[in-house]
Amino acid sequence: MSPTPPPAGAPRFDLPEIDAFTRPYWDAAAEGRLLIRRCGGCGRAHHYPREFCPYCWSENVAWEAASGAASLYTWSVVHRNDLPPFGARLPYTAAVVDLAEGPRMMTELIEVPESGPRVGMRLRAAFRAAGAGEAAEGDVPVVPVFRPALA
Repeated sequence: MSPTPPPAGAPRFDLPEIDAFTRPYWDAAAEGRLLIRRCGGCGRAHHYPREFCPYCWSENVAWEAASGAASLYTWSVVHRNDLPPFGARLPYTAAVVDLAEGPRMMTELIEVPESGPRVGMRLRAAFRAAGAGEAAEGDVPVVPVFRPALA
């Protein structure tokens, strides 16, 4: 039995709230670029975007382009999710990746090889419209996902 997409107008649980602070992140993603924040005080990079450094609490943080390179830290194949529109995407691979710049990032792993994911596998950022393959309404953001890097 194949899951059915949520009805039009149903609440969605996969779309971020975009505000003035996070707009640069989402605009860059729409252009196929991944941004992170780096602290001018302690020099550490972090993700998800915050207006302060989560390590030293400095407010001297700025946007920085990330390389898009990452390695797989952990993953879970999701076979059941009742929140719209996730049910229509089953199964999918939720993942945590270590970005080359240091931060960990929650994401989705796509194009998983038949042999399956493995800890430490090299990955590259890819971008897709949230809800790709579904009937989307309004301004749908582009989200970063990761796929295995070519050898």
